[in-house]
Amino acid sequence: MAEESSKKKTVVIHVPRVSIWMITTLILLIAVVVLYLRGGAGGVTGLSANDTANKAIDYINNNLVQTGTATFVSVQEVSGVYKVTTSYQGQNIPIYVTKDGTYLFVSQPINTGTQVTTTTTQPTVVPKTDKPTVELFVMGFCPYGVQAETLMKPVFDLLGSKADIEIKFIASVSGTTVDSVQSLHGATEAQEDLRQVCIMNSYDQKTYWTYLMGIDNNCYGKIDTTNAAALDTCWKAAAKSAGIDTAKIQACSNSTEGLNLLKADEQLTTQYGVSGSPTLVINGVTYNGARSSEAFKQAICDAFTTAPAECSQTLSGTNSSSTATGGC
Repeated sequence: MAEESSKKKTVVIHVPRVSIWMITTLILLIAVVVLYLRGGAGGVTGLSANDTANKAIDYINNNLVQTGTATFVSVQEVSGVYKVTTSYQGQNIPIYVTKDGTYLFVSQPINTGTQVTTTTTQPTVVPKTDKPTVELFVMGFCPYGVQAETLMKPVFDLLGSKADIEIKFIASVSGTTVDSVQSLHGATEAQEDLRQVCIMNSYDQKTYWTYLMGIDNNCYGKIDTTNAAALDTCWKAAAKSAGIDTAKIQACSNSTEGLNLLKADEQLTTQYGVSGSPTLVINGVTYNGARSSEAFKQAICDAFTTAPAECSQTLSGTNSSSTATGGC
């Protein structure tokens, strides 16, 4: 094993450079578990998630990538280490870094100009269509997901009738009851995901987005979303303002109907390889550009066979001028 001691490089790679992108998932998991049990992963918390991600990506670009550049997509804490999702040659690739930025693990191969290949090939160019399909994958109570929803709202207002812009949820359904839904931020997030897929199924997108902004602006960050009673009051107020029948949605979200709708989202996350909130997919291709209203708008407009006149309008204001980062 080789250890990097340069002051500019704080990440240490514990496998030969020629094989770093060929580590199997099994070896990765064993290495992470061993490191965690020794206290190496959870014992040091000196670096922020973003700082750790930046150091890891800098190391990869300076030492491992032979052609092109790996870029940041998202970072989240997983079992005492940071999972950093990077984008390289059109593929999202997860790496794992200890919290002090000392150890880095890679879970899947990428094409670095050698014979190493991945098992699936993802398209890198967004195909053009008459009416682009736009899917924003989020976790309902992920701050970065909520942020992306807010950024997408002006785009929906501008292009909603010309493109299919929909929210999809990152969750898993392991059984046939509501409590079998697993979502990162707990049971109340899972319940809200179910309510929202039911609203989308029963009402038009304009009504849904009105409800969504009610939740994002008046519930998320304003109340304790882990408090089921407080959330119950808040979502019903948002639904009433949007003209939504709360009894109908409550019945749907507590039935197999809601579970099946959420399972459809789960299937899409698997199909696209979505692992972080937010993830934007346009005509089946993952978007890796800037995160702002104007950037979202332009990416969608580029996916039209013939862009509508609305695409000539620049989205300005707070939601468009700031570039958001981070993920769950």
